[in-house]
This record gives sequence, structure tokens and C-alpha cells, in this order.
Amino acid sequence: MTDTDGAAGAQDNNQGQAAQGAKFRVVTQYVKDQSFESPNAPQSLGSGLPQPAIDIIVDVQPRQLAKEQFEIVLQMTAKATRGENVVFIGELLYAGLFQVANVPEEHLEPLLMIEGPRFLFPFARRVMSDMTRDGGFPPLAVDYMDFEKIYMQRKAQNEAAGEAATPSEDA
Repeated sequence: MTDTDGAAGAQDNNQGQAAQGAKFRVVTQYVKDQSFESPNAPQSLGSGLPQPAIDIIVDVQPRQLAKEQFEIVLQMTAKATRGENVVFIGELLYAGLFQVANVPEEHLEPLLMIEGPRFLFPFARRVMSDMTRDGGFPPLAVDYMDFEKIYMQRKAQNEAAGEAATPSEDA
């Protein structure tokens, strides 16, 4: 064996180890559930009305489906009100199926709670925008979310409550 063959063998071995490295890949993404209500239409659609107050709630719900397969659901709820009147309520569960392999246990939760939602958010944002536009209102432009901050807040709440913040496995 020559030195060249040894270098080639080492290179093949390094590539084999890289192939065994961490994997985080989107298999598919989809609307799991979608709802839009405009209980005071058509009165709430008139021009010249004051801008409604809009509250937006976002939640992330990961769950393990198989050994290397996780579903991450990004839940978005937008509620617009003018005083006591509800202008509209839009609810969206936008999900992604992810393949996750060779990820150390300590990195799994942040990956599912931060990186997965970061990937899904622009698509969910567009669906929410289209939903409000299709409901007769201006498209709702949801501000970008800091999923790391959301994760840290949720983790602190779970620790305060004495719960683990790990994804649940669907039996």
C-alpha cells in the first residue's frame, strides 16, 4: 500500500463519519387545522372604521412519531377586536414532519423548539395573511418571532412547574 492509498482510505473514512453526522431534514409541511371567524361581518368590514386591536398568540408543539421522525406544530391565533366587538379570529395549526437523526439528546429539544418553528414560520405567516385577506380584511402581517426567546420562556415555566419540556411520544 502506498501513502496515496492510505490518504484515500482516511478520506473515505472521514466521509463515512460525516454521513453518520447529525441530520435535520423537512420531510413535508402542511396545514393541520385552519379556522377563520368574522362574527360581526358585514358591519366589521366597512371602510373608515378604526383599526382593530390585534392579539397574536404563538405556540410550538413537537411530538415524536417514530425513532427518527418528529412532527412540529406551529399554532398561531390572531384575534382582532374593536372595543368589545370581535372583528375576526383566525386560528392556524401549521405542521412539519421532520427527520432527525444522530442528534445528541441535549440538542434535540432546542432543535425541535427553535429551528423547526423557524423553518415553518414564514409559511404559516403567509397562510395567516391569506386567511385574513380572504376573510375580507387587509392581509395580516405577523411580525417575525424569536423562537429562542419563546423556548427559553417555556423552559423556565416548565422548570418552575417541575415539568420536563421534552417532546412527547405518540403511543
